[in-house]
Amino acid sequence: MQSRVLDQVRDKIRLKHLSIRTEQAYVDWIKRFILFQHKRHPTEVGTSEI
Repeated sequence: MQSRVLDQVRDKIRLKHLSIRTEQAYVDWIKRFILFQHKRHPTEVGTSEI
């Protein structure tokens, strides 16, 4: 589950030719968000939880 989301993020960042450090920072923040939401998929999280 997480790996597919993170792979999609990495692909989008690389398409935009952003730096590797930016990619690492974005992926780290997304991992933290997923863990904070008790490992729920980002599409399952509603606006009230964000």
